Amino acid sequence: MTEQTPATRATTPALSLLLQHTAEAVRQVQQGRSLSDTLPEVPAAQRPGVQSLTFHALRHLGLARALVSRLADRPPEAAVQALLVTAVGLLVAPADGVRYAPHTVVNQAVEAARQHRRLQRQAGFINACLRRLLREHQDLMAEVENLPEARHNHPGWWIERVRRDHPDHWQSVLEASQHPGPMTLRVNRRRTDRAAYAARLAEIGMAAVPTGDDGLVLAQPCPVDSLPGWQEGLVSVQDAAAQMAAGLLLDGREWGPQHRVLDACAAPGGKTAHLLERADVDLLALDADAGRARRIDQTLERLGLQARVKAADAAEVDNWWDGQPFDAILLDAPCTASGIVRRHPDVRWLRRESDVPALAAQQRRLLEALWPLLRPGGRLLYATCSVFRAEGEDQVQAFLARHTEARRHPCAGHLLPGAGRPSGQFNDNPPGGHDGFFYARLDKPAA
Repeated sequence: MTEQTPATRATTPALSLLLQHTAEAVRQVQQGRSLSDTLPEVPAAQRPGVQSLTFHALRHLGLARALVSRLADRPPEAAVQALLVTAVGLLVAPADGVRYAPHTVVNQAVEAARQHRRLQRQAGFINACLRRLLREHQDLMAEVENLPEARHNHPGWWIERVRRDHPDHWQSVLEASQHPGPMTLRVNRRRTDRAAYAARLAEIGMAAVPTGDDGLVLAQPCPVDSLPGWQEGLVSVQDAAAQMAAGLLLDGREWGPQHRVLDACAAPGGKTAHLLERADVDLLALDADAGRARRIDQTLERLGLQARVKAADAAEVDNWWDGQPFDAILLDAPCTASGIVRRHPDVRWLRRESDVPALAAQQRRLLEALWPLLRPGGRLLYATCSVFRAEGEDQVQAFLARHTEARRHPCAGHLLPGAGRPSGQFNDNPPGGHDGFFYARLDKPAA
């Protein structure tokens, strides 16, 4: 990270403009709206810079909010608070890509307020708060450093749940969420092989190392359109942990077109595609949202793969099932997404503690609905991108208590995010680690 040069500033949007958009995105997240909805509303020219600053602000929101509560005598209104926490995050923690001088951050935050119709009269207040932070930085940091939300930049209930669920690793799990995940590719083995694709990357100066069966971890992220053969379907973007699903479901037997496979919650289609890249099976992909189901079709079309795709709630079996049992089912169930916070830093602030039992109930509903659809001798892979035991180990243990006929195949369990986290499954420890995930394969004995 370097100081911006005059030439750089001449070709990039003013920081004051980026701060305006970033503060609005932060405000909306704090009011319950996801970045997936808000960032597309930012003008295209400013969107990359706003995304970078917003991710940074949300990764340091706990600390920034604690400091703002001490800089202001009373809670400022939402728009003012959002601009303050955005600027404070830049002042107390390095930003990705560009390091701004403290006086630049203060001046540009004040300018952002002056340019904003609703914040003009608060520019002096914002200036006073930020300048006080610069003057009293050490004392203010000492006041908040032992507050859990300020120290770990997660909601208090989230911190306590991770501490309870993973007592030996809870701090490293929270710390992993503070760093962007690497860009990991999955090579389409139907169209090329990993070694050949790695060689193509090397020819254009992109360094990559292998992970898992089909993965390559890039040394530096890049736009997907700059990847060789992207439009031709040679490669997809998929985290190393997510790439485990196909192998865990399919390995250990031969598969052919006579085998029926269900991907029950399939959008946007990454795991669906990986299954089809590895096996010629009769695959049905479902998603409850019609718009998201269309994304599965788009994914398969780019990769040159075919499956039957339906928009349907997998738990409403009578609405979509033809009565023929499945040989294998992938249930990548809706969850809190607590394992992919490093890629989606808004998730930790959007979730509420009450979401965990509500989603666990939905997961149980799906498991109960789909288990009877599995052929004797078949297998169901239950997956969530969560580190919470309620959505992983506890859910599976409860299922096994209800279904004593089910047999749990040894595999994975909870994969904790980041480099060097104990997973017991990766023998190559991918650079930058992998996302947090949970896997359990449940086998139905043959009749």
